[in-house]
Amino acid sequence: MDVRELKRTEWPTQLLEIPQPPEKLWLRGTLPPEGTKYLTVVGSRAMTRYGDEACRKLIAGLAGYPVSIVSGLALGVDTCAHKAALGAGLHTLAVPGSGLDDSILYPRSNRAFAKEILAKGGGMISEYDPQTPSHVRYFPERNRIMVGLADAVLVVEAGEKSGTLITARLASEYNRDLLCIPHRIGDPHSFGPHLFIRLGAALVTDPIHILEALHITPRETASVEAPSNLEAAELVVWNMLAEPQTRDEILRASTSLDFARDKSLDAGEVLTALVALELRGLIKEEFGAWRRA
Repeated sequence: MDVRELKRTEWPTQLLEIPQPPEKLWLRGTLPPEGTKYLTVVGSRAMTRYGDEACRKLIAGLAGYPVSIVSGLALGVDTCAHKAALGAGLHTLAVPGSGLDDSILYPRSNRAFAKEILAKGGGMISEYDPQTPSHVRYFPERNRIMVGLADAVLVVEAGEKSGTLITARLASEYNRDLLCIPHRIGDPHSFGPHLFIRLGAALVTDPIHILEALHITPRETASVEAPSNLEAAELVVWNMLAEPQTRDEILRASTSLDFARDKSLDAGEVLTALVALELRGLIKEEFGAWRRA
C-alpha cells in the first residue's frame, strides 16, 4: 500500500488556514499540480437521475482546465463526482471517513473504484492512521477537510435532514464560495440548494459559472476556419474541437459520425488524425483534454 504521511510543507496551503486543521495527513496516490483549483462536490447518497445528469454535465464542462474534484468516496453524489472527473480527464481527490488501507475503506462497494482513482492519477487523503476503520463521527470530521481544501464548494442535492447542509454551512464559516444546482420546485432533494441560494449562494447551471467562482478565465470558443488540406478524418476531429474534448469523448463521438464515405471513423483513424494535427501544431493536449492550438 503506497500510503505516506505528508509533511506540513506538502499540504495544500488552504488546509492550514481552517480553524481546526488536522494533526496529520496521509496520502495515497498524488495531489494535483501546484496552481490547480479545488472544487469540492457534496450531496445526497440517494441522488436522483436529475442530480446525476447535472453533476456529470457540469464537471464534464471543466475538461481541460486546472481543476481537481474533491469528494468523499461515498455512494451517490460523491461517486458520481469522482467518476465524472475521471471521465473528463481531471484530477480527483477522495477524502474517506477512515484510514486509507484497502481493507477498511468505506463503503466496501467502492474499494475497487478507489483503486481506479489511484490508477488514473488521482489521490486519497485522510487525517486518520492507515488502519483506522470508519466510524460515524469521522464523516463530519472529514467534511471540514473537504471544505478546507476547497476553493469553492458545489452542492448537487440535499434534503431537509441531509448532512450536506452542515458541510455547506462550513463553506460560509471557512469563507469558501458556495455554489448550488437548482432543482424542481417541490422536489425534496431541492431543499438544501434552494435554501442556500436564497441565503446568497451562487446558482450554477453551466460550467462557466464554476470557472467564474474558481477565478479561471474561460478560453475563447470563437469559430475558427479550418486549415486547408486537412484529410477527411482530420477535419472531423478539428470540427469537434470547437470546444476542448477528452480523447475518450472524441473517440465516442467521431466513431459514430457518418461523412462522405458513408461509414464511421474507426479508432485507428481518429488516433492517427490526432497525431497528425498535433505534429502540425494545430491542436495540443492540456489537463487531460485536446484543444485547438
